[in-house]
Amino acid sequence: MLEAFVQGLAAVLQWNAFSFMLIGVALGFWVGLLPGLGGSTTLALLLPFIYAMQPVQAFAFLLGMHSVVATTGDITSILFGIPGEGTTAASILDGHEMAKKGEAGRALGASLTASLFGALIGAFALALAIPLVRPIVLAFGSPEFFMVSILGIAAIASLSGRGPRAMLRGFLAGCLGLMFAAVGSDPQAANLRYTLGTLYLWEGLGLVPVLVGFFAIPEIVDLAVRGSAIAGAPSGRLSGVLQGVKDTMHHWWLTIRCSLVGTYIGILPGLGGAVAQWLAYAHAVQSAKDPVDRERFGKGDVRGVIGPGAANNSKEGGDLIPTVAFGIPGSSSMAILLGGFFLVGLVPGPDMLTRHLAVTYSMVWTIILANIITVGVSFLFLNRLAQLTVIRGTVLIPFLTLLIFTGSYTNNNALGDLVVTLFFGLLGYFMLRFHWPRAPLVLGLVLGKVAERYLWISTARYGLDWLGRPIVLVLIALTVLVVALPFIQEWRARDRMRRETAHAT
Repeated sequence: MLEAFVQGLAAVLQWNAFSFMLIGVALGFWVGLLPGLGGSTTLALLLPFIYAMQPVQAFAFLLGMHSVVATTGDITSILFGIPGEGTTAASILDGHEMAKKGEAGRALGASLTASLFGALIGAFALALAIPLVRPIVLAFGSPEFFMVSILGIAAIASLSGRGPRAMLRGFLAGCLGLMFAAVGSDPQAANLRYTLGTLYLWEGLGLVPVLVGFFAIPEIVDLAVRGSAIAGAPSGRLSGVLQGVKDTMHHWWLTIRCSLVGTYIGILPGLGGAVAQWLAYAHAVQSAKDPVDRERFGKGDVRGVIGPGAANNSKEGGDLIPTVAFGIPGSSSMAILLGGFFLVGLVPGPDMLTRHLAVTYSMVWTIILANIITVGVSFLFLNRLAQLTVIRGTVLIPFLTLLIFTGSYTNNNALGDLVVTLFFGLLGYFMLRFHWPRAPLVLGLVLGKVAERYLWISTARYGLDWLGRPIVLVLIALTVLVVALPFIQEWRARDRMRRETAHAT
């Protein structure tokens, strides 16, 4: 295995494979910056170009593009409040708030550093998991996947804010997200639900137009109303990039934990990158010491940038594990990459772990090298990119509006995408204006479809017996703990304040 590991590096560093990787990285850099196009769509567009390539060249090209999209997608999310990728929306909550305060450089520095660490951890997890992955993947069936989804939904409590009223609003927003997740056809009986008689809604709401409208349009309206720059201070030189790097180093244990969250969610087929990022954000919130500390999230806390950034890139290594080992795609992007395997004459499975082990390890090295190059190039231009936040809003608004609606339309190339974007833009604006948390709604929307699908499969296959499976019982206990934790922290904080008041008097 060590020999194959070295051979994989040597293969990627050959001039032809390395050149194709650089081309892929350049494409991925711009695809991530532009909202809506997406890594999956670009991956599908690039497949015809690999027919004549050798396997190492082909995967250097494809993975070089795909593994850096999330990194640059965070840049757009932080600077403009527009998700560059559907999987980078969680970075908006604190990253864009930091940009408004003139801390765009710090947020970008923290995000890029966390992304690099996440990519390295995900890649090494792929390398180490190759001989161990089979029992990990086979231990999880549909009941376990369902409970993982419920565990994520339970995190709504920690994303809702402080106090009973904030918690109630958070749970109501989460329920609204679950209702939006039910739009489309019933996964069991194929009955149509909430489709309003339109063919467009048969397959449910597209994540890209929902997220772009939900987060971007309220920011455009706010920018127009304020009539100033995003940072609100059009003068002065922005800095803080080095401080962002130091923040990530300071919160190194959070970075590692969120990277492992992203890797593990990537390993589990069908959950996807959006789930990984929101679960990492929820974990970052829950790791806060007390309710007062937790209140800082959503208002420009750098930890809210570090957690999603780390998980977003670590999931790529996790996604590849079931894809390479079993031919089971970890996400829609990996399903497209699976087509790339067959185009170059490879069959995922035991052969990739024996005869073609060097090719498998070349994928690990591609992820590592592509992210190092992308983060290095991004750091060179960070000060220039951060200066975009001090351009007058009247100049930026037409450009951002074009990006929003172009990005939404490319989801299905349908006018319905624009209607969905406008609807969720209006909803997001009113939620922001009346101080309702938006994160629980997105979490409910993302995890609702996953939870429903695996619930039906579990019930149809096992009846109620799946509730007694050992891993399910462990996940149920974790879910109860996740729900109870915010209330326990609130009670401890009040008890501490009461004791301090009594001591002072």
